Amino acid sequence: QVQLVESGGGSVQAGDSLRLSCVASGRSVSTLIMGWFRQAPGKEREFVSAITWSSGYTYSAESVRGRFTCSRDNAKSTLYLEMTSLKPEDTAIYYCAVTRAGVLTRSAADFDYWGQGTQVTVSS
Repeated sequence: QVQLVESGGGSVQAGDSLRLSCVASGRSVSTLIMGWFRQAPGKEREFVSAITWSSGYTYSAESVRGRFTCSRDNAKSTLYLEMTSLKPEDTAIYYCAVTRAGVLTRSAADFDYWGQGTQVTVSS
């Protein structure tokens, strides 16, 4: 079992930046892939970005590439999502998740553990 707790959400203006954090506890995540998803009202949950914990390789959705950066701190078992140049369409609940799949997946169905989510609201 892996427990995930996100923090760092808030209400900002378009063009601002935010950093989300996700602390993992329980089972070691050193061999897993951790990622971020988001879900806006009335929409399906969508992939944002993910990282392979061991190598630090990242992959992201086209909609956030160049603006969002996923990283991790091994010593703190913490995943981060640095978000810059935020847009109103980035407004959503952001979730941290872990997959044991061992492949670079973007599908929410492949992720086994989820945090409770943190709200990000971007106003124009």
